[in-house]
Amino acid sequence: MARRVEVTGAGGLPLTAWEYAEGPAAVPEEAPRPAVLLLHGLMGRASQWAGTARRLAARHRVVALDQRGHGRSAKPEGPYTRDAYVADAAAVVEQLGLAPVTVVGHSMGALTAWQLAARRPSLVRGVVLCDMRAVALGEASQRHWEDWFGAWPLPFSGPDAVRRWFGEEDPWLEGSRPARGEFFAEVMEEHADGWRPVFERRHMLRSRESWIHDAHWDELAQVSCPALVVRGWDGELGRAEAQEMVRVLPRGSYAEIPDAGHLVPWDQPEAWYAAVETFLADVAGLPVCQA
Repeated sequence: MARRVEVTGAGGLPLTAWEYAEGPAAVPEEAPRPAVLLLHGLMGRASQWAGTARRLAARHRVVALDQRGHGRSAKPEGPYTRDAYVADAAAVVEQLGLAPVTVVGHSMGALTAWQLAARRPSLVRGVVLCDMRAVALGEASQRHWEDWFGAWPLPFSGPDAVRRWFGEEDPWLEGSRPARGEFFAEVMEEHADGWRPVFERRHMLRSRESWIHDAHWDELAQVSCPALVVRGWDGELGRAEAQEMVRVLPRGSYAEIPDAGHLVPWDQPEAWYAAVETFLADVAGLPVCQA
């Protein structure tokens, strides 16, 4: 089971985290389990990491965080800056005694992971960076997202309608993506007039605004701990860019997942588990980098 934990982020913001403890112990109980912090991407929530968390919980202390504006955490009007997201992650690591932690991030969560590792190296043992680009995406990308948000046929009549639209009917989608439909069904909740997202779309746009105009190569170069870059064959992160990220990272490694899109951990969970578990085993005995 997952235990709900209330923590405090930057500026005293209430945040909700979930600690997973199930699974037979594979290490002696007296030995502290290496900690893993799971960070979802934009629009995601901690509960979507349940499969990964349960898989890792036998050997690790696993915590998944609802980041600000997401899931069960507070949803203020701001700030939704990179500094705020990174400070929240650092606060969770310190308050829950997770350091040195391996941070596993998907999309925006991966950016937070490598920025935390670059800025607070003594807190981080390693990072797994899943399908997040390092280049500047630009203003056109933001306008594309604004248009996409405006096309959502809200409110949805129910979870099945959510699955159909995001998994099949979304005009911005190429082909059928059942995992995408399930992803969005999990971030919707019932209101009096139908089903709506648990987040505010304006908050998501503000969050994107904080990173799309800048490239992040310099911060990647400052990540001194081991780092695994993971991409799906059909994801947003192209092979050439992913391999350049590995080259820039001082201790970078690389994994490709066939038949997966942007939602790698949910498109191909077994391949994802294998890549992450191998990486965690490799870094478990390594010394922690210091600032």
